Amino acid sequence: MRKAMAAFLAVLMVLSLAACGGGGESDSGVKEFTAFFAVPGSEINSDNEIQAMIAEITGAKCKETWLTGQTAAEAVGTLIAGGEYPDFIDGSDATQQLYEAGALIPIDEYWDDYPRIKEFWSEQQWDQIRRDDGHVYWIPQFGRINEVATTTTPDEAFWIQARVLEWAGYPKLETLDEYFDLIERYQAANPTMDDGTPNIPYTILCDDWRYFCLENPPEFLDGYPNDGSVIVDTDTMKIVDYNTTPTAKRYFAKLNEEFQKGIIDPESFTQTYDEYIAKLSTGRVLGMVDQYWNFGYTVTDALKQSGLDQKGCNYIPFGITIDKGIHNRWFTGGSIMNGANGLGITVSCKDIPGALQFIEDLLSPEVTTLRSWGVKDVDYMVGEDGLFYKTPEQRANTANTAYKASHVCSYSYFPGYLGMNPDGINAARPDLQPGEFYDALSDDVKKCFDAYGVQTYVQMLGVNDIPGPWFPMYSHSNNMTTATPGGVAWTRMGEIKHEYLPKVVLSSDFESAWNEYLEAYASAKPEDFLSEMQTELDNRLALAAKYE
Repeated sequence: MRKAMAAFLAVLMVLSLAACGGGGESDSGVKEFTAFFAVPGSEINSDNEIQAMIAEITGAKCKETWLTGQTAAEAVGTLIAGGEYPDFIDGSDATQQLYEAGALIPIDEYWDDYPRIKEFWSEQQWDQIRRDDGHVYWIPQFGRINEVATTTTPDEAFWIQARVLEWAGYPKLETLDEYFDLIERYQAANPTMDDGTPNIPYTILCDDWRYFCLENPPEFLDGYPNDGSVIVDTDTMKIVDYNTTPTAKRYFAKLNEEFQKGIIDPESFTQTYDEYIAKLSTGRVLGMVDQYWNFGYTVTDALKQSGLDQKGCNYIPFGITIDKGIHNRWFTGGSIMNGANGLGITVSCKDIPGALQFIEDLLSPEVTTLRSWGVKDVDYMVGEDGLFYKTPEQRANTANTAYKASHVCSYSYFPGYLGMNPDGINAARPDLQPGEFYDALSDDVKKCFDAYGVQTYVQMLGVNDIPGPWFPMYSHSNNMTTATPGGVAWTRMGEIKHEYLPKVVLSSDFESAWNEYLEAYASAKPEDFLSEMQTELDNRLALAAKYE
């Protein structure tokens, strides 16, 4: 009943937002835009101070609304059915629906007047996301790096709490067996937290599209980077299906074994994303696989606010492989464009030039600094060397939910830079500034890093170059629809994995469950999907050859 009510309210919210679209103007002369992002997020207060400062500079502001109680496809479907949209939209994995519905304007018809937008990605990268009509309809807003500044990894890893590592004397963890062996031993010796709350040794997020936390580690375990939906064999330049490799079987057999031992959280396959985040925020969970962006910022702040960071509950990443001697490629440096979705301007926007100018202005050096660092002498200080840093009080403010609602406006789903700030001196964000990053770490993480001889999360994993011009392949598979045989297979493969992989982990007879899964998986005709992915790989290689 609660979920049904939440979904109903979400429908009303989305319809209300669409009705408000059009790029109006307030009494103060500030243009007011609306945006909907089909992902969970936190709204800011209407009197947010940073938003007001940005509006004073740009002459515009944007009311952002986020996904609540629906899937991205459901929310986008509601908008399409109504035929009215907010000014800006990111449809997440339903972006292709927006394009096919004719809801987005071709941005490249306008961008000659907005050089920061046009130059946000290279010509070659823009060409990768042109639709069949030759136009670009959205701006991939993440992964654009001015110059690599590697501190926080946004990527995937096997994570484990600092208290577990400290208890074991900070061991070197390389393989799947070593990782789970440590969790088993710690749990046996420390079944509860200090207050008697039972630990959860290992949990898995499987909610909706986030089931990558369960299903895609085999590609990493075999030493391949995050192409997401497939492996690219660089010796043959052929697509490989990681779902059925020998390593995939060993990985799921290990999960099955750990479940039988009571190590894996029995709620793994039923918990929602919000329940998962709440669980991690209690400090009870010893380990999991996840992308840092999916949990890190929210959970780290929650642990800090509750004092659990002082009890070793922060998470440390490891680039686990299936066997020793395999080079791990969990982290890939450099600008990585995920063209499957991004920020679009809708046909309901009545001021397209104004909307584009707003994006252009958000990429200016002055506004970039406001979005990421805040206000000088209020949110950060500047040293004699020109480097930005924060005081302990300023760091505490940025972890405070109420403070952020009133005094942080990152416009996080609009395009922004990673790596270096446009000033060429500072990092684009506090967590990317080496000195500030380390000073802001909790003592448990610092102690852990010192033990391993590193100063950043990235150094815990190691940095790998982008493997080739095709990378990442998930930017294609994420936009596949049932309009093609490969898209039909991709959809069906996902449905089967959602249904059968939990059974594989929970089964008292792994071999039977695994064989049943493989039989069902084969019925989805994965060969159709792999064939289309091979065609896309070949096309990307051919496009890259044009620019050599």
